Amino acid sequence: MGWEVAGPSEYLAITGANIKDIRLAKKAWVWPLQKCSRFDVSPVNYSFNVQAMSAEKLPFVLPAVFTIGPRVDDMECLLLYAKLMSPHDKLSNHVNELVQGVIEGETRVLAASMTMEEIFRGTKEFKKEVFDKVQLELNQFGLLIYNANVKQLVDVPGHEYFSYLGQKTQMEAANQAKVDVAQAKMFGDIGAKEREGLSSQNAAKIDAQTKIISTQRKGDGKKEEIKVQAEVEIFENQKKAAVAESNAELATRRASWVQAAQLAEVEANKAVAIREAELQSEVERKNALTRTEKLKAELLSKASVEYDIKVQEANWDLYKKQRAADADLYEQTKNAESTKAAAEASFYAVQQAAEGELYKKKKEAEAIQAIAQAQGFYVSTLMKAFNGNYAAMRDFLMLDKDMFREVAKINAQAINGLNPKISIWNRGPNDNGAVTSGGSGSMTDIAGIYSMLPPLLKTVEEQTGMLPPAWLGKLPDGDSAASN
Repeated sequence: MGWEVAGPSEYLAITGANIKDIRLAKKAWVWPLQKCSRFDVSPVNYSFNVQAMSAEKLPFVLPAVFTIGPRVDDMECLLLYAKLMSPHDKLSNHVNELVQGVIEGETRVLAASMTMEEIFRGTKEFKKEVFDKVQLELNQFGLLIYNANVKQLVDVPGHEYFSYLGQKTQMEAANQAKVDVAQAKMFGDIGAKEREGLSSQNAAKIDAQTKIISTQRKGDGKKEEIKVQAEVEIFENQKKAAVAESNAELATRRASWVQAAQLAEVEANKAVAIREAELQSEVERKNALTRTEKLKAELLSKASVEYDIKVQEANWDLYKKQRAADADLYEQTKNAESTKAAAEASFYAVQQAAEGELYKKKKEAEAIQAIAQAQGFYVSTLMKAFNGNYAAMRDFLMLDKDMFREVAKINAQAINGLNPKISIWNRGPNDNGAVTSGGSGSMTDIAGIYSMLPPLLKTVEEQTGMLPPAWLGKLPDGDSAASN
């Protein structure tokens, strides 16, 4: 007896006098004939390494940490916890095994319905499913999951699925990097060659233009030089003509002037023709070089385009083959699943029908056995009642079942419709002249037997229509006795 006060994370569970079931309180008077116990409601961390198996029969370890405690905001759940769990220490093996059993059971059931890829990729959804299902089971103990931390999946020794998966991903990334590097190098080489070709073409074009301008300027210089030389020669000839004017005739001077003019004209023409030939040769050489560079660029571009087309076609063929293989694999998988489901459904239907038939036969046999046992008990009770008198018991059963009336009815139905005829025969008068039906002595008995034959044969004939055999005798047409 006394005033009890619970701590901040505790509750008082009071039972005993004037309490129907159990009463929970934070503080209360405890009276005589009452018992009070304290229980802690603070949550506890439970760490497990749950071993499960996926739908592909691949085992794995799921490390998990659950923070579990009683639901303090619901008095019904808290009452359940006080009844079922509070007598045990929260860190005891009993509570630990109970919580671990619930978590492992629900985790294994959920993992068995999912593939390893689904579990690995959908860790969040998998955690939520485990959380919901475990919480549903813990509700019956008044427990609440405050926090659930599902760690990364771990390989079981001897089944290194995640290790191989990591190696596969690493190798795929390395191979893809090599392909990217090779492709970038190919694009760089092609771009460098294209830039070199463009640079060579532009340089050749500039060189050709420069040489053409230089040649034009040289030709103009030559022309001016030739013209100056011709003028100088003309001037000298004029001077000579002037000096020899006294000695030469006008015709001579004209001939000299014509000769000088023709010579200058011929030299100018020859110089122009020579320069034209040089320029034409240079132009043809530049054209040939330009056409060569152009042809090289066209061949390089064509080869690059053909290479790109071949690469794209090969990639497209590989993609189509991969997609076709994936489609075939998916179709075969679905066909196998549907066949398996149909076989399981058929097997289940046959099994259910067989179980139903077995149950029916079993119940019929039980009913027959029960009836036989009841009848045997009834018969044994009657035998005891009649002190083992079988005849008395039989008569009682026939009377109880109204069998005498049924036998009489059957006999009446059997003779119903018959038309019997009764004949009275005598053997005639005896020695005293009186008609008798009997006598004395052995001969009388023999005579009686023979006297029975005619009425017997007559009755057989009337009832069945059969005549006696010829050797036995023949009945007279008229009867020796009156018939009724």
